[in-house]
Amino acid sequence: MIRRDFLKTVGAVTTGALLEKEARAQKPTPGRKLDLHTHYYPESFFQKIRETLSEFSFDKDPTGRTIIKYRGARFFGITPPMTDVAKRIEDMDRVGIDVEVVSLSTPNVFFADETRQPEVARMVNDSYAGLVASHPKRFKGFASIPMDAPDAALKELHRSINELKLNGVILLSNIRGRALTDPIYRPFFKEADRMKLCILLHPMLPVNSEPFREYVLGPIIGFPFDTTLAVARMCYDGLLRDFPNIKWIIAHVGGGVPYLMERMDNGFRDFAECRIKIDELPSTYLKRLYYDTVSFSPYTLNMVRDMVGVDHMVMGSDYPHMLGSIERSVSSIENLNIPQHEKQKIFEGTAMTILNNV
Repeated sequence: MIRRDFLKTVGAVTTGALLEKEARAQKPTPGRKLDLHTHYYPESFFQKIRETLSEFSFDKDPTGRTIIKYRGARFFGITPPMTDVAKRIEDMDRVGIDVEVVSLSTPNVFFADETRQPEVARMVNDSYAGLVASHPKRFKGFASIPMDAPDAALKELHRSINELKLNGVILLSNIRGRALTDPIYRPFFKEADRMKLCILLHPMLPVNSEPFREYVLGPIIGFPFDTTLAVARMCYDGLLRDFPNIKWIIAHVGGGVPYLMERMDNGFRDFAECRIKIDELPSTYLKRLYYDTVSFSPYTLNMVRDMVGVDHMVMGSDYPHMLGSIERSVSSIENLNIPQHEKQKIFEGTAMTILNNV
């Protein structure tokens, strides 16, 4: 009787221990959260825009907020965290973001012409390297590249990645109206492919910006429109085929690319000119790209997960721009009805497989 009770007790303890161990195994393991789409501007960058005669200018909006205009139309508003590192860290801590990979948004260095772009790029990239050195556990950076000065572009690419140890580069969907598929950029992409470079593709206003002047339609509609156009060109032109080692992150969940992937496949099937430079369906190349989560819509994020998988998704906030959200960048992923290990892929795992110098 005593032995039976003893064995029952031991069995209960053992069962309890196994259940506890199993529960611990199922409990999500805390991991880091990396924001790969967030913008930081050195004060010196804004000063360069003020000093440079270009299509960009400073003004005030109806609320008194300082804004940058492009050809007289509102482009984006200036917010304190764009230049305030302490405020950025405070907001990161508040929502649980461990690391920001900062980059220079539109207009990037392209408010300047080819003679001044190298100077602006060096200034910005040096500033980013200084930020990372001051806060190595909180910040990483994407370099800006003077694309209109081909020799300087390659030189700054090597300096930024090999010397400054930045983690990739940011490019715009068009460079002062010129498509990324222009032959002038081909040597850059050839070297980027050799280096297995991570590139964040960020939108710029479309070349014909006139239809987007009202209602802040440039950032709201024009940006995803131009991203979609750029990716479609890159796909059909063979750039994605010819340089498969470049790790492209497409901003704002790819613009319209996920919605139009099937239509692009149909274009390949139906039109001979869409088959001249590529060998496979466009979706084959498009599913190799990486997509950030700057939409915050659960329907969109779930659709992209179904199409490309969480190993091709990375977290982004577009902080501190007004269409972005540092809070929703985290909560939109946390609230997805998917396994925790998939969420962690989006938060950190995918990023660590594609960033340079990690």
